[in-house]
Amino acid sequence: MRTLVGWHVEMEFAEDGDRTKAAALVRLADGTELRGHGFSTRHHDDSPQLRVGEEVAGARALNDLAMQLLSKAHEEVARPGRGDPATPLM
Repeated sequence: MRTLVGWHVEMEFAEDGDRTKAAALVRLADGTELRGHGFSTRHHDDSPQLRVGEEVAGARALNDLAMQLLSKAHEEVARPGRGDPATPLM
């Protein structure tokens, strides 16, 4: 099996009290950059565990990216003359 392309995803987190914000960035081989965002809020009765907030916010940011990638792929499949046939839509 041969790797056709690799993606690098960058994640950043910001904590503000009980709220965690995550931002995800992926650069695609066609030059497109997509950004996803996710948030989590700790309930005031829960113990402070930054890692859990990061995981929830990060998962939501990655889910946002996943939805954007699906939309992009659907648009490209539906577009006539889909560009370079040597570049698979995998």
